[in-house]
Amino acid sequence: MKLEGMTALSLGAKTVLNSATELEAALRFIGETRYHSLHPFHKLLHGGKLNKGQVQAWALNRYYYQSTIPIKDAVVISRFRDRNIRVEWRHRIEDHDGNIGSEGGIERWLKLTEGLGLDTAYVESTEGILPATRFAVEAYVHFVRDKSPLEAIASSLTELFAPNLHEERISGMLAHYDFVNPDIMSYFSRRLTQAPRDASFALDYVKAHAKTPEQREAVCNALIFKTNVLWVQLDALYHAYVEGHIPPGAFVPKAN
Repeated sequence: MKLEGMTALSLGAKTVLNSATELEAALRFIGETRYHSLHPFHKLLHGGKLNKGQVQAWALNRYYYQSTIPIKDAVVISRFRDRNIRVEWRHRIEDHDGNIGSEGGIERWLKLTEGLGLDTAYVESTEGILPATRFAVEAYVHFVRDKSPLEAIASSLTELFAPNLHEERISGMLAHYDFVNPDIMSYFSRRLTQAPRDASFALDYVKAHAKTPEQREAVCNALIFKTNVLWVQLDALYHAYVEGHIPPGAFVPKAN
């Protein structure tokens, strides 16, 4: 499916989705054309074109997103009276926060930042992240709080496209950076199984519950919003650490 009239904000008035099949096709088109795997910063990261300080800046800023995901998911859970949905969704929090005696995604991400030479207390403080990172991530939490429960679930559908990106990231970074090893990349290898499971539930949910063209449009717009959340974080990283416009107070890499 090719969507005509899609803007930076929405699906556009020209597209009317009349079935769940058309909805899924539209969602997959949005991912194919707007997912942040296409961003120039990722091309540099995976192609070995960044120095260690630039990779550190990416991992530091991305930590804020990763550490906020369970907060976002707790807000999603709070939107539902349906116990079955809450039970299904809460494993996402455990995936990131971990549980007693088990490691979660946030701990795996801190392994990455530590392995890259960043101080863990500094990473966890989030004092050095870019303002745009903070604004984008907080906008995501506000979105799932303020929009409909259907849109809250739909915004997670970028997970449909994550496994390919994780595979590219694992192979590219291990191949090109001598300061990267498989142990510190464990976050991504674990998400290769977690993301498809999560995406399958969310996709089935929106296909079943978006019953009108207007609801299907809202689902697509939620995914567009989420792709913007991810894309703008990379815009900020590129502007600050590739073009060299680091805002006051943000992380400044040591000379490489």
